[in-house]
Amino acid sequence: MTQRGPKATAERNRTLDLASALVRGAVAAGLGLGALTVLVMVVWISSPYPDSGPGGVLRAAAGVWLLAHGAGLVRPDTLSGVPAPVSMVPLLLVLGPVWLAHRAARDAAEPEEGRPRPSQAGAFCAVTAGYLLVVAGAAACARGGSLRPDPDTLVFPVALVVAGAAAAGVWTAAGRPFGPLPSWSPLALQEATARTLFRDRAEAACRSAAAGVTVLLGGGALLVAVALGRNAGAAQDAFLGLAGDWPGRFAVLLLAASLVPNAALWGAAYGLGPGFSLGTGATATPLGLDGTPAVPRFPLLAAVPDQGPGSLLNGAALAVPVAAALAVAWFTARRAAPADAPRAQAWSTRETVRVTLLAALGCAAGTALLTAVAGGPLGTGALREFGPVWWLAGPAALVWTAGIGVPAALLLRLWRLRTPGWAWRRDVPEAEEPPATARATARARAAATAVEAEAGEKAEAVIGRRRRWWAPWRGRGGAAGAAGGATPDGTAAPAASSVPAPGTAPDAAPGALVGVAGPGAGRGDAGFEPYDFLPTDPWHEKDFREARWASLKRGSGGLMADFPADPADPADPVGPAAPAGPADFAAGRPAADPGRPAPDPDRPGPTP
Repeated sequence: MTQRGPKATAERNRTLDLASALVRGAVAAGLGLGALTVLVMVVWISSPYPDSGPGGVLRAAAGVWLLAHGAGLVRPDTLSGVPAPVSMVPLLLVLGPVWLAHRAARDAAEPEEGRPRPSQAGAFCAVTAGYLLVVAGAAACARGGSLRPDPDTLVFPVALVVAGAAAAGVWTAAGRPFGPLPSWSPLALQEATARTLFRDRAEAACRSAAAGVTVLLGGGALLVAVALGRNAGAAQDAFLGLAGDWPGRFAVLLLAASLVPNAALWGAAYGLGPGFSLGTGATATPLGLDGTPAVPRFPLLAAVPDQGPGSLLNGAALAVPVAAALAVAWFTARRAAPADAPRAQAWSTRETVRVTLLAALGCAAGTALLTAVAGGPLGTGALREFGPVWWLAGPAALVWTAGIGVPAALLLRLWRLRTPGWAWRRDVPEAEEPPATARATARARAAATAVEAEAGEKAEAVIGRRRRWWAPWRGRGGAAGAAGGATPDGTAAPAASSVPAPGTAPDAAPGALVGVAGPGAGRGDAGFEPYDFLPTDPWHEKDFREARWASLKRGSGGLMADFPADPADPADPVGPAAPAGPADFAAGRPAADPGRPAPDPDRPGPTP
């Protein structure tokens, strides 16, 4: 028997992977088409007066499925006899096909257990090819229906939408890397993406742009909801007038639900300023509705403002782009001056402005793209212009987000970089410290804070009132009254401090305490007063030392010993060792340690 070589086995596995990816793409397209066909069939079966048979229903379902990919449809049966285009895409229907193509490409590009990772380019091409095969079959099926696909739109944008969803799936399977770019891309762009700084700034700009587009969509949806609430009666009349039976009302409800994202984009374009077209001679803006609108009878179109100049309520729609610009500024400032990073790692003013402008440009590009697919012609007469004008909505979004976002981002950056005493920024280590040193410093600061807090609780009963952060000198009054003496006139004398004052005069006594009157207490002056800012807390008192030791012992988990006894305590039966004198220190002999046996003179001493 012959045995297959490693090369033949690898080629066979590669072929199987490509075939599996092809099948995955076809299955994804079939699932989307089947789900939509079932929904249309349910509406057709429940209708009491269907106008076509099962074949017409299947052709209509195929046409609607192609419309969900961006294909243009044509209605041949019109009252005028002229075929009318239908190019407005229900954006809610787009989510299903795009998600299925994305998932198929992601699963095809992920490696299976025990097998190498398949080729990303091969998985992308195979999934796209399998999906487009089903698209071609659906287009051939819908040619004789009531909604016929336009052949020119099958390549663009249908093939582009499928390829984009598949590419996103392969990118997700690879971990969403930002580079390296293909070899055919410009060399300058390849070198830029290879730098970590460029990738971080580009990621921040993309996130800020996505936040701005999301706020625009949310604001537009809010405007539509408010307008529909004000015109609820007109919307109800339009809904009931389109269909008299429940199956027809259910179909109208499904169509209105699929057009809700389109209505949100119309509201966003209205808030940006350019508004939207309601025919060839009518435009609705916050300033008013000019011309005579050619509005079909549909529930969502009841939110269209009335003819005439706009009011203050219509002008309130301008708050939507302002909110979007502030969202772009906030997301940029969060990356420019993060709260958990040292001040040295914050972006400069130029970098903040540059990233904000890039985010504004991305927000404008996304707005223009979405508004371009949110509208479209519905006929050949007055309805050939219906919906937002993308080439006006995009620049308007750029002007709003850049004009408000850049100053707001700079102000937010300055606010987040305020002095730590006034700001809410957390204490962080300096940039030059290594991570291990930074963590150790943070732990030491936390332990010191706990010790000081516990020591402060004891000191409050002994010294007096607690210090205030806005007036730290006020806490010394109690200390003076508790630790210091009283002067003849009844005022409290300052307490002695064990901390020597900087720059003490040479004639000061070696053991003199700052704040004690007498010779050697200061600079030889009788009127010398101690510095007011020197600490007066009895930090080295035994009670406070025991409190700090107990706190550290609790933090160590019992690893530390008890507080050491004083040398004067009769804990050692031998007796305390004699204190070291000046001659011992001059000879280099250490002081005797109580509790430790005396060194043997015959044994060698420690190595210096």
